[in-house]
Amino acid sequence: MEFERHCELIVEQAELLAGHLGTGKDLSAAVPSCPGWNVGQLVRHVGGAHREATVVARTGEAPPDDAFRDPTHWYADPSDCTDEAVDELAGWIVDGANELAEALRTAGPDVPIRMPVDEPTTRFTARRMAPETVMHRADAALALGATYELDPDVATDGIDEWMELGALPFHFEVHPWMRELLAPGRTLKFAAPEQSWVVDLTGDAIRWRHSAEAAAVTVRGPLTDLLLHLYKRRDDNLEVVGDKDLLEYYRERVSFG
Repeated sequence: MEFERHCELIVEQAELLAGHLGTGKDLSAAVPSCPGWNVGQLVRHVGGAHREATVVARTGEAPPDDAFRDPTHWYADPSDCTDEAVDELAGWIVDGANELAEALRTAGPDVPIRMPVDEPTTRFTARRMAPETVMHRADAALALGATYELDPDVATDGIDEWMELGALPFHFEVHPWMRELLAPGRTLKFAAPEQSWVVDLTGDAIRWRHSAEAAAVTVRGPLTDLLLHLYKRRDDNLEVVGDKDLLEYYRERVSFG
């Protein structure tokens, strides 16, 4: 997926998230897929991430103070969840997404930034913020009972990014226990009608590839449901065949977002 499409997605998904809030929705409603957060906190987290990424796009580095990564110091009391408050928050998250997309387009995709990946640029920022917004929109939709759908190309790109981030070598330095995933015979396949991904844990690093080959455990289902499964959001519409313990071990050790 190209840089411009990621910029578009950030705004599109923020607008859809804002739409999930709707008139009369309770910002204090719990978000089951983000334990300890309510809907208002979730939205502030996403909007804050957009604003932090805007600073990255403009300066190459994240701001030193990050009040949004853990939003639990905000609290939405049911009595405060007026239509005006919901509208204000919905507008705030859309404004932040538009500001981020504009900053990314102004910078272009090749401006160096500071991130623990090889040759990081604003292209990475755009791609990271697109699925970040995609997945947190899922959190809001699941919490509020809204319909959640994704275009196949968006879900596919989201799974590709999950695989790439989950296989970054620096994980072994930050989280040494992830090395315990590596062992002979450990392969996982995530298969949709349009594409299949194989995670290979048999060597000295986590590797992945697009492949329809056999694996120790296979998860089959629609693209969007595979993405939600990998992010531990929802396990509907899936068939699991093979070593289910390996699957859960992988999902436990490779987790972010």
